[in-house]
Amino acid sequence: MKSAITHAPGTRSLVTRFVAGEDRGAALTVARALLASGRSISLDHLGEDTADLGQARATVAEYRALLRELGDLPQARAGEPRPLEVSVKLSALGQALPADGEAIALEHARVLCAAAEAAGVWVTVDAEDHTTTDSTLSIVTTLRADFPWLGAVLQAYLRRTEADCRDLAGPGSRIRLCKGAYREPGSVAYQSAGDVDASYRRCLAILMAGQGYPMVASHDPAMVAAAGDEAVRAGRGPDAFEHQMLYGIREGEQQRLADAGAGMRVYVPYGSQWYAYFMRRLAERPANLAFFVRQLVSRDSIH
Repeated sequence: MKSAITHAPGTRSLVTRFVAGEDRGAALTVARALLASGRSISLDHLGEDTADLGQARATVAEYRALLRELGDLPQARAGEPRPLEVSVKLSALGQALPADGEAIALEHARVLCAAAEAAGVWVTVDAEDHTTTDSTLSIVTTLRADFPWLGAVLQAYLRRTEADCRDLAGPGSRIRLCKGAYREPGSVAYQSAGDVDASYRRCLAILMAGQGYPMVASHDPAMVAAAGDEAVRAGRGPDAFEHQMLYGIREGEQQRLADAGAGMRVYVPYGSQWYAYFMRRLAERPANLAFFVRQLVSRDSIH
């Protein structure tokens, strides 16, 4: 299947629209172009659910090499949001290892945060399925004692997320709010689009009224507009929050926001494990398939 997708022109273009490439060089080429357009970036080296300590260490090594190269790219002026960020899944750092996985992931994440600090780059810890949420937020809370700028991702479709927004959005904190992409049971997650949207709006209001730095991760025009309204209500300027969208999706809207002076960060995945990432995103929620197919028709189609 991977070979067929890679070599068939139509499906290969689908992948290359949403994944920057298989290696660091390709990802950095995309990153430079995005930075030149006035957008910020968050680079994600693809990989998750690592069951091998050696692979977890290899992931750390790749991120450290990436951070060294990012350190040579243009930096923010003092007091401004950093244009450079990496996104990290703790399961790729060893969180799922059967022995001491959480401790191993914590130590690996600490190494990456220290390297990022030296390079002038932010780190945000990605959310995964709900079974990892307690462990992930515990690690984030521990690391914030030394790296208060460390970002965390909260998923609005989880019923617990409003409380997590209140707990985590303290002074200086960064929270990326997304709707959520995993298939979750009704006992822990809202199931209807309307309920998810309502939760997103409530969480957004909490974050905008808080003391942290909200990161609005949505392609939904209604949520983009709601973010602007909540920012005005909370007295936030354009440097006090940002929008985030995936690489290759609604590029015209991304550029419009950046040109208008809004913070606009693009999430850029890369790596040899793109196939598992890409297919999982399609399989986790059937709506994702229609969403990605629509992007082939129009680079600015709306979700």
